[in-house]
Amino acid sequence: MRDTEWVPFSIMEPFVLDVFKSMGVPQMDAEICKNVLLDADLKGLDTHGVNRLKPVYYDRVLDGRQKPVTELELIREGPTTAVFDAHNGMGMVASHKAMETAIAKAKVYGMGMVVVRNSTHFGIAGYYAEMASKQGVLGISGTNARPSIAPTFGVEPMLGTNPLTFSFPTDEDFPFTLDCATSIIQRGKVEVAARNGKQLPQGVVTDEKGGSMIDPEETLNALLSGDAALLPLGGAGEGTGGYKGYGYATVVEILSSALQQGFFLRAINGVNLGHFFIAIDVEAFTELDKFKQTTGSILRELRSARRVPGEPRIYTAGENEYLTSLEREEKGVPVTPGVQAELIAIRNEQELDYHFSFE
Repeated sequence: MRDTEWVPFSIMEPFVLDVFKSMGVPQMDAEICKNVLLDADLKGLDTHGVNRLKPVYYDRVLDGRQKPVTELELIREGPTTAVFDAHNGMGMVASHKAMETAIAKAKVYGMGMVVVRNSTHFGIAGYYAEMASKQGVLGISGTNARPSIAPTFGVEPMLGTNPLTFSFPTDEDFPFTLDCATSIIQRGKVEVAARNGKQLPQGVVTDEKGGSMIDPEETLNALLSGDAALLPLGGAGEGTGGYKGYGYATVVEILSSALQQGFFLRAINGVNLGHFFIAIDVEAFTELDKFKQTTGSILRELRSARRVPGEPRIYTAGENEYLTSLEREEKGVPVTPGVQAELIAIRNEQELDYHFSFE
């Protein structure tokens, strides 16, 4: 195996689809899982792409921690709301159905909110928010996760990286999509740093004594044992606003557990996650074209602001991902040596008929 290799989507898409099917995921559900996973790679969000195929999905299903067939149970429903139980099936499948339901309700009643309990990792939160913005609807999504973030003045991982995500339609070629963890960096970036043999920046992970950890391998082990924690947006203490990230992470935790009466904080360990999905129909407030134009004008005006000397341009949320997707449509998915080994192992175990250029 060589260094990072670019694999065309024409090869990666059918391979990932066949991997999910080999795990026992039904065809239509496998299509959803494949789409969510590779949308991350397309947009350059490599922490949530094929590098998570084996450790997060393949291994958990084969170990019996996660069910390949998603038995989504409707627990409660109102005109604008619904509660689902995913029974630890595929989080991407449950989330796709949940956002579809929220959008349908918003199209009728102006707003819709759907929550899910007992789910599993659902990939990038922005995928579901963009399901709404592609239909002229404001999309909001979020999820809790296994404990990673320390509360302000704490050193113990209590909250997940808990993304709070928004996607709005615009008159540009891409929506405004803000998809961010509520920690400075998420666990996936620590995993990528470990794969690439790179140190972490100072001030993003705290050890049990309040010191900074920079070795990614040590950090991953310490996160699992509870001897280290990611710091919330704003960093340690209150001086740089760490309480803000801590507060937003807590908002996501509450919306991901209290409404659906699901698990929270220390009770979460890769499964039994909670999600929430909100859809707001723009047409309930104003004409869609006018909303898109105003939103686009706001973004273009922001990008036209005076820049720091030496900086070539200002970006708005979703723009970098769009530009990356244009490049990667032609170039493919970047696969590091560690992930190359994982893909080959899966291929061999499932006896799939594929050959990769990096072999």
